[in-house]
Amino acid sequence: MEPLTTSYPLKYSVHKARIFVVFLSMVLCTTILCLLQLRFFKPKIKDFYSFEVKDSRGRIISLEKYRGKATLVVNVASYCQYTDKNYIALQELHREFGPSHFTVLAFPCNQFGESEPSSSQEIESFARGNYGVTFPVFHKIKILGSEADPAFKFLIDSSKKEPRWNFWKYLVSPEGKVVKFWRPEEPIESIKPEVTSLIRQIIMKKREDL
Repeated sequence: MEPLTTSYPLKYSVHKARIFVVFLSMVLCTTILCLLQLRFFKPKIKDFYSFEVKDSRGRIISLEKYRGKATLVVNVASYCQYTDKNYIALQELHREFGPSHFTVLAFPCNQFGESEPSSSQEIESFARGNYGVTFPVFHKIKILGSEADPAFKFLIDSSKKEPRWNFWKYLVSPEGKVVKFWRPEEPIESIKPEVTSLIRQIIMKKREDL
């Protein structure tokens, strides 16, 4: 009597081979999709002007409108030992160099000594009424902690310098990169040469593009 033969081992081998082919195809497709994503869908590198903020009335404002200018971004406060000196100096700077190639951007914050308790509109009125400021005063924000405003957090992360008090100043290039920072007690005269240099570069580039 001849021994019984079975096709089970052969069928099992074919089944395993099919599973392996399917698995290999899935791995290959996943790899191709990842490569395509890296090639065509690279996340946009953020700069300061790629963010949106709110004006004093709570309306969304794109900072893109300031691209191409040099900007001095400042965390301001109305009731601080540095308020008078800094608001006067900032307006002087804005008047001397702005608004075509340069502007000051003021962001009220109440996280330092609770020296900015008023509403955003009241803060703007205070700055314009008492110091005649003509530069933008935005909505009150937080710049420290988990609720930090993303635009200001970008400045801190880029410069590796976190404000320790009111009126820290960050100079931002026309391309949206942080160039330099100053503490509140530093004189306005130390800022002017850096602003002048950036404005000179802006003007030269415009002439080259003509």
